[in-house]
Amino acid sequence: MRHKKSSAGFTLIELLVVITIIGILSIIVMVSLNTARGKARDARRVSDVRQLQLALEMHQDSNGRYPSDLSELAPQYVNAEPMDPNGIDGYQYCVNSARNSYHLGTSVGLESGDGIILLSDADIISDDCASGSFSGEDPIYDVRP
Repeated sequence: MRHKKSSAGFTLIELLVVITIIGILSIIVMVSLNTARGKARDARRVSDVRQLQLALEMHQDSNGRYPSDLSELAPQYVNAEPMDPNGIDGYQYCVNSARNSYHLGTSVGLESGDGIILLSDADIISDDCASGSFSGEDPIYDVRP
């Protein structure tokens, strides 16, 4: 009479299959997180530009002109000049004093390429700014008064 050996462990094949499945799932999660992070950075960029736009309008109402530089908005209209979520770049800004107008936009293009957000921006390719002109072509999010 033969006795069956009971196996309390896993075979090498079973372990490799489980490790492979875990690896594939972790890759899927990482890709999803990177997409979500990019969209979050884009949302912050758009929010910062809109906050600056509001601060520019408040400055213009108080002083009768737009500031020559975004740093003039702090600390009265904004706590500090916002920086791009990448931590390196500021936001692009140029002013046309003669026309009492400005052009404001992100320094970095939107990562997600979200067409819905970019449908509502100015898309100014050539502005009339005396200095600091920039192209607002998509994927740059830009606004004017």
